[in-house]
Amino acid sequence: METLIPIINRLQEVFLTLGAEIIQLPQIIVVGSQSSGKSSVLESLVGRDFLPRGSGIVTRRPLVLQLVNVPSLEERRKQDNGNGAKQNPQNTYPGIKAEEWGTFLHCKNQIFTDFNEIRKEIEEETDRSTNNKGISPEPIYLKIYSPNVLSLTLVDLPGITKVPVGDQPEDIETQVQEMILSYISNPNSIILCVSPANSDLATSDALKLAREVDADGRRTLLVVSKLDLMDAGTDALEVLLGRVIPVRLGIIGVVNRSQHDLNTQKSLTDSCKDEQAFLQRHYPSLASRCGSRYLARTLSRLLMHHIRDCLPELKTRVTVLTAQYQSRLNSYGQPVEDHSATLLQIVTKFATDYCNTIEGTARHIQTSELCGGARICYIFHETFGRTLQSIDPLGGLTELDILTAIRNATGPRPALFVPEVSFELLVKKQIKRLEEPSMRCVELVHEELQRIIQHCSAYSTQELLRFPKLHDSIVEVVTSLLRKRLPITNEMVHNLVAIELAYINTKHPDFTDAAQVSASVNSQQVLKLSLSVSSRLTLQIQTGLVFVLSSLLQVEAGDGGKRWKNEKMPSEEKGPVPAFGSPTKAVNLLDTAVPISRKLSTREQRDCEVIQRLIKCYFLIVRKSIQDSVPKTVMHFLVNFVKEHLQSELVGQLYKQPLLQELLIESQETAQQRTEVAQMLEALKKASNIISEIRETHLW
Repeated sequence: METLIPIINRLQEVFLTLGAEIIQLPQIIVVGSQSSGKSSVLESLVGRDFLPRGSGIVTRRPLVLQLVNVPSLEERRKQDNGNGAKQNPQNTYPGIKAEEWGTFLHCKNQIFTDFNEIRKEIEEETDRSTNNKGISPEPIYLKIYSPNVLSLTLVDLPGITKVPVGDQPEDIETQVQEMILSYISNPNSIILCVSPANSDLATSDALKLAREVDADGRRTLLVVSKLDLMDAGTDALEVLLGRVIPVRLGIIGVVNRSQHDLNTQKSLTDSCKDEQAFLQRHYPSLASRCGSRYLARTLSRLLMHHIRDCLPELKTRVTVLTAQYQSRLNSYGQPVEDHSATLLQIVTKFATDYCNTIEGTARHIQTSELCGGARICYIFHETFGRTLQSIDPLGGLTELDILTAIRNATGPRPALFVPEVSFELLVKKQIKRLEEPSMRCVELVHEELQRIIQHCSAYSTQELLRFPKLHDSIVEVVTSLLRKRLPITNEMVHNLVAIELAYINTKHPDFTDAAQVSASVNSQQVLKLSLSVSSRLTLQIQTGLVFVLSSLLQVEAGDGGKRWKNEKMPSEEKGPVPAFGSPTKAVNLLDTAVPISRKLSTREQRDCEVIQRLIKCYFLIVRKSIQDSVPKTVMHFLVNFVKEHLQSELVGQLYKQPLLQELLIESQETAQQRTEVAQMLEALKKASNIISEIRETHLW
């Protein structure tokens, strides 16, 4: 199982070279407050001084530290000379004549055998991306090879601080906490909390952050540092036994080197001896479960078991990502080799997708709104159909307009019958109202054909996204074709209405005969007149009876008869009635305005009703014809023509030798994305190969 950590290190190298973190690898995250002793704990694990020292915030960038256990120099020399058995050829490291050394990812092929140089490189690399005491989320990758270390992978993060210093931003505390949370939120990570023994554990910021992402403490380990700096008469026994704050993975106490030890350059070997002596004196019952050496063994064991638990999910994740990135790479296509074949393929595919979208057989069918042929059908039968049905056959015509048209059609002679010219004049005016919605129907279909271009570009033809100039040229050609067909279609639709206006066919099979309409109107008027006359006669008879009775009463009174004989009519006493030709007062008929509304005579009512019925009947015939012929015209002259000639138009306009190179220039964004996806796919394949090297025997 010891081989698991080097395998994870190899996986980490594979993905870190790409600067991507799509795989959450198992690793140990070191978290603690500023000056809590994190760096000292890490140095005790390595056994060498290599981390920057100083006051304030020293670690200002994440440090990914990979510890690799290698054979000693003497053993490697024996293996190189063939005197020893080569149990693991990867650990021979030929050409390196140092017992311990380190390498940085940003310093490729450069080996650091002096750990002071490693410290200097960390400081310089930190200053390259940060200002005075500022922090940066960009990590530094350091790998240390030594026979004195256990294979581990740790991440040292900046210490939790409260108050900004120097040029540090005001939100330095928030920045540090967000950085720490981004690392410890990884469910495959182990959180190593470092808290000094001379401070209250209940106020530990590291434990507080760990509890936010690991509430049950399943992946949290607590290190209590600076055991030798506690106040006299106190100890950390209760804390180390987990009676103050229990931690699932355990609590380990360590003794750090003091500033005096650093000034006198006390070796870590001597420090480990003094640490063990201190633990034996003050914590004899816990001495075997505390100290830097026990911490290293515990971390290595925890990491190996954690890797074993995470490995099945890791395999699945790598497999799924490999399939996803392979699909993305296929969508970007291969670099263009044959320009002619590529152009023909793209143009043909676009034309096919365009026609399929109209026919409703496209692969990408929208569910949020109507598109393509379905929307054209909706325009024909819903939008256009409802608009025509809403037009009133007699809209805008009043009875006075009809009477005026009848009188204008008869000229100076009074008409015996309803003139046919007035009917044609009025019905043409109504038919003309059908032209505007018909033209609007053509415009809506044209707009939808334009929208299909964008639909095919976005959903159906991924290759167009690779070549922006070709995409723009295809859009321009199709738009130009639609623009050329639009006036032809408009003219034909205009002609449909003009044809109806050119000849009013009163012999149409569905048109009601004028004589029948007139007879129907006359019969209705006679019926109304008879009803009116009968009611009037009844009233007159009743009035006459009353008059006769009153006259008889006057005769019986005496002189009624004489008076009745000699009495003159009131009209005789008033003198002669003036003739029509010689009025007593002049009347100017021309100055009298025609009333806007007046009571129509019986004949006028009859003529108006006849004309109204005829107009309504003929208008419905024409509307039905227009509602049927306009969609057919639009389909023939616009939609079907574009479908039949689209591919030939695209090939004729774009398939030209001088344009091939220019049109098939790939966009920089697509080329960059293809390169990144190809690199990630290659890394995933390497990771899959590395994981496949693990046998079941390695897990136990």
